[in-house]
Amino acid sequence: MVLLKEKKTEVIDNFKIHAKDTGSPVVQIALLTEKINYLTDHFKVHKKDFHSRRGLLMMIGKRRRLLAYLKKTDQEKYQETIEKLKLRK
Repeated sequence: MVLLKEKKTEVIDNFKIHAKDTGSPVVQIALLTEKINYLTDHFKVHKKDFHSRRGLLMMIGKRRRLLAYLKKTDQEKYQETIEKLKLRK
């Protein structure tokens, strides 16, 4: 699954911390969330695509680890990020 360049730059612009920020945990979490949402919709149509499902599970794990790191290092940024992405209920 590849995000379109326009969509990816839009996500980066919404979550970047400074002008050249493309790899901060917040940006990585936002990009992973976009990919996860795309794959979730993909699986509603293609129920037997187990190879992509493994990739989805790995992305979810990576996002979970990044969220744990962000929570440990910057609690305020963590709260802001999960509210912006609507991750927790």
